Amino acid sequence: MKKLLLLLIFLITSLFAEVTNIYPDTAFLSKKIPIVDIRTEGEWKETGILKGAIPITFFDEKGGYNIPLFLKELSAKVDVKKPFALICHTGSRTKMVSSFLSQKLGYNVYDMNGGMMYVMGKKLPIISYKK
Repeated sequence: MKKLLLLLIFLITSLFAEVTNIYPDTAFLSKKIPIVDIRTEGEWKETGILKGAIPITFFDEKGGYNIPLFLKELSAKVDVKKPFALICHTGSRTKMVSSFLSQKLGYNVYDMNGGMMYVMGKKLPIISYKK
């Protein structure tokens, strides 16, 4: 019975979860939706981060990942019951991660198309990364 109830809760949650693809702009930033930068620390140091973004690495420099560690950090810094956004360098990593978070965990995620390359081209506010 407990397993059936858990399955039902998961299915209901999955029905309402979604990934919304957006291009970052000032209108989106003004909504104050948390933005998680999933790039590596080296990338953050190189380009800076979008002002207000929360840096939490998903993939390391070699393409490896630690899902439990990422989810622990994400849950500690973001209310995952509410929508949040993901950003990376060009948007390819966020496509994978946002789909995973939506489909497997039922999160409502904004996938920021174009990533930091788009942000820099649009001259949106970027700050230096500080550990």
